[in-house]
Amino acid sequence: MKNTIAERIFDFLKDFPPFHLLTQEQLSNVSKNVKVVYLQKEKYVFKNNDEIHNHFYVVKDGAIGIFREEDNLLVDKCDEGDIFGLRALIRKGNYILSAKAIEESIIYSISSELLEKIITTNIEVNKFLLASFATNTRNPYSNENQGTLFGQIKKIQKNELNFTEIQSAQYSKNPITCTLDTTISEASILMTNKRIGSIVITKQDKPIGIITDKDLRTKIATGKFSIEDKVHKIMSFPVITYPENISIAEAQIAMLQNKITHLCITKDGTVNSKLTGILSEHDIVVIHGNNPSVLIKEVKRATKAETLRYIRNKAEQLIQGYINQHIPIFFISKVISSINDAIIQKAIALSLEEMDTPPPTTFGWLSLGSQGRKEQLLLTDQDNALVFENVPQKDYNRTKDYFISLSKKVTQKLNTVGFEFCPAKMMASNPRWCLSLQEWKNQFNNWITQPDQDKIMLCTIFFDYTLVYGNQELVNTMSDSIFKSINTYEIFLNFLGLNALKNPPPLSFFRNFLVEHSGRHKDQFDIKIRAIMPMVDAARLLVLSHNIKEYNSTILRFEKLTQIEPQNKDLFTSCINAFEILLTFRTQQGLLHKNSGRFIDLKSLSKADRLKLKGCFKSIKDIQDLIRIRFNLSQLL
Repeated sequence: MKNTIAERIFDFLKDFPPFHLLTQEQLSNVSKNVKVVYLQKEKYVFKNNDEIHNHFYVVKDGAIGIFREEDNLLVDKCDEGDIFGLRALIRKGNYILSAKAIEESIIYSISSELLEKIITTNIEVNKFLLASFATNTRNPYSNENQGTLFGQIKKIQKNELNFTEIQSAQYSKNPITCTLDTTISEASILMTNKRIGSIVITKQDKPIGIITDKDLRTKIATGKFSIEDKVHKIMSFPVITYPENISIAEAQIAMLQNKITHLCITKDGTVNSKLTGILSEHDIVVIHGNNPSVLIKEVKRATKAETLRYIRNKAEQLIQGYINQHIPIFFISKVISSINDAIIQKAIALSLEEMDTPPPTTFGWLSLGSQGRKEQLLLTDQDNALVFENVPQKDYNRTKDYFISLSKKVTQKLNTVGFEFCPAKMMASNPRWCLSLQEWKNQFNNWITQPDQDKIMLCTIFFDYTLVYGNQELVNTMSDSIFKSINTYEIFLNFLGLNALKNPPPLSFFRNFLVEHSGRHKDQFDIKIRAIMPMVDAARLLVLSHNIKEYNSTILRFEKLTQIEPQNKDLFTSCINAFEILLTFRTQQGLLHKNSGRFIDLKSLSKADRLKLKGCFKSIKDIQDLIRIRFNLSQLL
């Protein structure tokens, strides 16, 4: 029967994100299971502190207001096609805002179980929801909806995942001011010299009015007032004021409601306290210019490596903002890795354009090490490799020369971006790491079946690879060959286990940190080698022992292990927590000192931070004890 309720729901949802990313079968299944809810005006869907429903909601008709309950402030308005109630559902915490109909409405209620099935099977929807969390936007891919939030709260609050529900607005902390006796001419000259679009009129440091470029255009250029009149003749008053912790959502709503483009920031948020800043519409545009989807679009439009460097520097600002907001490091790493991947892909595309001919055969560009694991947040050195399809022997030299030439162009561009050349030359521009598929298979087989210290070290780098550009099938075949070799020479895992134990928990007998004893980093703590890498090595070894090749990220590896070995779930969960703390510490130190964050001056850390670091070392000890027992390594040490 045509035009059923399910079909009408299908036709409605298909035009709105993220439903437009679903397959026809997925969307049809959703539509058949939607519950249609009618709401009279003022009827609540849920209230602050209510336990979460097992549904999220889509507005079909009418409008739903999202309110902060403590002062009944409307922080967001959801109308046709908008989703609400999703953030609480994903973070599995009580509602922190209230939702009620602000006019007669019809909403669709969609089961969380359906959502979970879709997330696990549809990568595009998964990316959409991740970007929504990372950017705090309802639709992170839409220019029209940039900055429209799922919900906002007044103060920074962290949920169980340590994810902050608010993004604070960055405003100018040095507002330009003048007094009531200032002439419009004097104020205009001041604005011009300071290159600003507004000036605040103050009395005893308190804001009483504001003049913007628009006032000068509409009131002076039109001849309505003289340039020699006093500023009070054309100023807008009273000013709209907010406290220093204003969120982007509050700022946008205030500007829309009052039809203004500037807000005055004062000590207590009222006109009766000291002016401390000015927030403009332009400031908010700049904030949104630093979200991941915008940066990736900029990458795609870039025509030279210098532009990519500029974009990557903006990504560094993005990391700092995320760290300040206490967004989980796992989400940050996925977002930044996506930007890194986009930059690498663009560097390859630009390099291919510079080549005299197209590639002689298909190839795959591999990111290795931390970028291969999606854990390279800071600008460290590059580790990469290239695999090309097998070709007849007569064509081999010409084919390899082509890809080495291409790789040199790519690695040079990445160096310009800020990813330094690898000191050990583990890059695709090195003929040793630019090989045919068969050569890679032979090499991996040699490393696995005839292991020594150097080969094991290479395995720890090259086993963490991710295809960034090119032929996926080549990489799949490579992976299959690695596991085939491991299965025929299982003692290799014991050698890998010994390597995973070479860096024991970094505490001395007296529970002091083990630090560098000499060199330029004397008395500093090497968080990479002594703490992060033991966790990375352990996760890799255990996943390989289960013949699993789909997971490269350390956190995802441990999460998978909790499913495979439920008896060790507590241990693997503690490893995840410890790894997140370690990665966050390294990122914070790198941003603070503008370096890789690898070496930490322990004296600069608070006692609480030192204790937090030490707390991570128990997980290192426990996971290494598990490896020692499981692979019978005590007798080999």
